Amino acid sequence: MPELFFQNFWAGLAVWAALFVSDYALTITCAHLYQRGVREKIAFEGSYELTPYFQRDIDSLRRVSPRFILSLLWSSVMLYLVWRLVGQSVPEMYSFVLGVMILVQLAIHMRHFRNLFLFRAAGSDAIRGRIEYSRRVVLRSSSLELLEFSALFLALFAFTHSWFILGGGVACLSVAGKHWRLARKHVSGAEQSVASKPQSLSDEA
Repeated sequence: MPELFFQNFWAGLAVWAALFVSDYALTITCAHLYQRGVREKIAFEGSYELTPYFQRDIDSLRRVSPRFILSLLWSSVMLYLVWRLVGQSVPEMYSFVLGVMILVQLAIHMRHFRNLFLFRAAGSDAIRGRIEYSRRVVLRSSSLELLEFSALFLALFAFTHSWFILGGGVACLSVAGKHWRLARKHVSGAEQSVASKPQSLSDEA
């Protein structure tokens, strides 16, 4: 079965495309719950979506997103090119790319399922009070969570020597670094905004 998955381009593409579509659908579902009332108990600064490229579509709850379709097509073409160029001569490279695309999606799905459970609980008396997360905390929390998945995949790679698992570890590490940089950029932007505000007479005194 694993051989069919790695040796048949359409099998790998089908699994990744299904996960990619599911990722967007679950994001829309959770964003809808969040806007419908969850944010009265659990609030996140800024957009619910962490990836800047998709924030506008997610915030508007757009179920059919041109950006999403473009990303799906572009990624499919890139996977096909890898398959055609090195899929037969260097199968490890194709397995690595599949791991990059599929395992990071599985890690993200774990977050979706957790949020779906938490948001549904927030709609009842199971969760009381209100908590608000700054953008910096949200991004850094995401970064640390993906770093944990990366450590898990890399540890498994040490035992299995699977290029597929190695791809997942590298992909999670990359996204973790991206979210950490976004958090730092957000802090830097906030500090510059504060510094640019005119001081009041009391501040000057």
